[in-house]
Amino acid sequence: MILDLYKYTDTEKKQLIKSIGIWIDTREKVNQHIIDWFDRHKIEYKTKALSNGDYSFYISANPDLNINRCLDFSHKIMIERKASLDELSGNLTQNRDRFEKEMSIYQGKKYLLIENSSYADIVNQNYKTKFNPKSYLGSLHSFNQKYNLEIVFMPDNQYSGLWIYETLVHYFTNIIR
Repeated sequence: MILDLYKYTDTEKKQLIKSIGIWIDTREKVNQHIIDWFDRHKIEYKTKALSNGDYSFYISANPDLNINRCLDFSHKIMIERKASLDELSGNLTQNRDRFEKEMSIYQGKKYLLIENSSYADIVNQNYKTKFNPKSYLGSLHSFNQKYNLEIVFMPDNQYSGLWIYETLVHYFTNIIR
């Protein structure tokens, strides 16, 4: 990748960061709050069928920096978003094999963003499914350890767009030279 071959100046790094766009998986649903945040902050985004996760990023072509095509980072980092503990519960019970396969085959950086919830909500069984809290927590901790899955609780989803953007930007700033 061209980014590996070149040492960028601080000014060029700022230009590259401004070139970041967000991939949104075409199957992603009920995410208007995230799209609205991107729109308010003039963050470029495009939909694409992602192999893994719901969000990743790309660097738009930038001839000034000798980047003549879009650079896709969806194989390097992904964010899987769940709108609630109820949704995630279904992934960990009814669709566990599919969810586990998705986490196991993806070799890049993985995040699980769980909106409208906290760790305490699991402990106190503040969700509508019958998934036992001890089993729920055990599954999350197991996925964290087995698949190096970073789990983030977002009690107030108004910050989800910001969190997604900042996570992807800081990933990028830590890999460019």
